[in-house]
Amino acid sequence: MEGSLADCGHSVEDTPVRQMSLTRLFCSVLVVLAGVSARAGTPADFLRLPPGFKAEILTADVPKARSMALGDAGTLFVGTRFGAGTVYAIHDALGGHPRVSTFVQGLKVPNGVAFHKGALYVAEQRQIIRFAQAEQETTGPRVSEVISTELPYKNGLHAWKYLAFGPDGKLYIPVGAPCNVCDEKDFGLILRMNPDGSGREVVARGVRNSVGMSWHPQTGELWFTDNGRDMLGDDLPACELNRMTSAGLDFGFPYCHGGDMVDPEFGAQGSCAKAEKPVQKLGPHVAPLGVSFYTGTMFPAEYRNQVFIAEHGSWNRSKEAGRTGYRISLVRLKGNTAVSYETFAEGWLDGDKVLGRPVDLLVAPDGSLLVSDDERGAIYRISYHPGG
Repeated sequence: MEGSLADCGHSVEDTPVRQMSLTRLFCSVLVVLAGVSARAGTPADFLRLPPGFKAEILTADVPKARSMALGDAGTLFVGTRFGAGTVYAIHDALGGHPRVSTFVQGLKVPNGVAFHKGALYVAEQRQIIRFAQAEQETTGPRVSEVISTELPYKNGLHAWKYLAFGPDGKLYIPVGAPCNVCDEKDFGLILRMNPDGSGREVVARGVRNSVGMSWHPQTGELWFTDNGRDMLGDDLPACELNRMTSAGLDFGFPYCHGGDMVDPEFGAQGSCAKAEKPVQKLGPHVAPLGVSFYTGTMFPAEYRNQVFIAEHGSWNRSKEAGRTGYRISLVRLKGNTAVSYETFAEGWLDGDKVLGRPVDLLVAPDGSLLVSDDERGAIYRISYHPGG
């Protein structure tokens, strides 16, 4: 299950408008105290990567940075989950002087963002909204259009939404279960709809809480992460990397976890033998969020079409067992079969001390890998320099 150890501020429902600027200032102060320089290009020396790779700070002025979407003109949009309900815009994100501004404020947990044909789509807890001409700067307030309303919502748990456009031009959005484990037919789903909100349909069931999607660059199939349930001990069950070969599949929640573990309470509601198996079992409680096939040409050829995963990190393992996650993992594939599951980038965890929590991944046009960190309010850029 995804959680946060140091949530900055409050949910926007509980934050008076007059306090929103103070909330942002408070978060910015925490970023400074965490020891991250806001200057673009500063090395992120605390991160450890394979030889030839380096990580640098793109910006550290994005409090509670979550999902990312890159516009056609190079604006990086960043959603948030806590604070003043803010979506940020990083102008000239990959240039020499990135500049952070508030794109919009006062939304209801705007975790998910997606860019499509000049417009920014934002997922709130109960609806999806659209901002036309999103990269056009304006001095006035942004005006949104509601695309889809009445998204399943119950109690706020796992209610933050992820958002992505598939190669079919349709908008995909997971609906997390409103519980640790329960049987709620309107939740634990992945929805798909047209860009205008029409044609909404369920394309996958049995998905406890997915906060990351990617499409295979060759087959066009949807791959996604899923957070495993809690309260079955330090080492059970596994989190998951899944592959959707066709619409309508059932991935097992709540009766089956990790493809082969029968739930002690809901196991009678289905059969693990009939549920879709994960491509790769991930570590227990690692909280896998962003996932991305590497489609660039900057990294060595061995990384092409392989899967990177941002593991946000455990919050509920015992002190004796130690924390898991807090890294970017790499799942190497041969065809559609996982052949290894290994660490690519680490350093967000120093012993039991949390130094950061990776959230989302985005392959930039130059082939570098962008990483958001909601603990530090930072965006990193990972690049490769042969012989460097």
